Amino acid sequence: MAKKNDEYIRKPEWLKIKINTNKSYTGLKKLMRDKKLNTVCEEARCPNIHECWSERKTATFMILGDTCTRGCRFCAVKTGLPNELDWDEPERVAESVEIMGLKHVVVTAVARDDLNDGGAAVFGETVKAIRRRVPGCTIEILPSDMKGDYDSLYTLMGGEPDIFNHNIETVRRLTKRVRAIAMYDRSLELLQRVKEIAPDTPTKSSLMVGLGETKEEIEEAMDDLLAHNVDIMTIGQYLQPTKKHLKVERYYHPDEFEELKQIALQKGFRHCEAGPMVRSSYHADEQVSETSAQRRIKYMQGYESQGEKLENTNF
Repeated sequence: MAKKNDEYIRKPEWLKIKINTNKSYTGLKKLMRDKKLNTVCEEARCPNIHECWSERKTATFMILGDTCTRGCRFCAVKTGLPNELDWDEPERVAESVEIMGLKHVVVTAVARDDLNDGGAAVFGETVKAIRRRVPGCTIEILPSDMKGDYDSLYTLMGGEPDIFNHNIETVRRLTKRVRAIAMYDRSLELLQRVKEIAPDTPTKSSLMVGLGETKEEIEEAMDDLLAHNVDIMTIGQYLQPTKKHLKVERYYHPDEFEELKQIALQKGFRHCEAGPMVRSSYHADEQVSETSAQRRIKYMQGYESQGEKLENTNF
């Protein structure tokens, strides 16, 4: 339990990260720099970057620049004046997915409240570019709430992503303190509207714990997500990125995460990942729908689509 005057609580043993900077990892990192691409894996200091890049062949690209227009108190991504839009970025992302041989890719972005569509057009082009280059790769998108501009959802969903992900991040009571500009109910409505546009596309959301929430509030958040037809939930430990960010109120034991996972599954989520190191895109490749999985298998086996033999399967 946190002590009010402590600058940091000592991290428990189960939060120690095993670093594996093998050739695969270092090669991918160099590729990202060469292509002038950003990944949330690096910007948000994800503890699973080595596993995902080196072993699972998944990565989370962060498009629309490296500067967010919001200043959420939990997030390590840089805040400030946004970059100019780079319309060549979608093709560079797609080319990198092809070179890396990824089997699942998550496309997220900094919040771009300066843009009328919140960046939806660039999102859509990125998904389409990946589809053209690597048809067998499944795609998950993780946008901001676009300040409630639900018309832009049609642009986002135009590329037919395999998973739509938008994170509520924390429980209702703590939202105003933890997130900047974002609203708890607006995030829920965004997820609901995606289901109305694309009923068969799995929707997903993530919750951080350790910010002072109660178990009852966590279960309330689960119920709220289910009431808005969310299929997949991830639950992970909040880790304070710098002294300027919110402090960790407490660390949850792995057994507590397992209990939360079982509660989520019993309540009706189709899939739940919960653990100290779990982040929104953790093991995301396992969460695609059966339809998407079968499509991937077809490409793996060299099936033909629209009369053309697909050579680039990456599996």
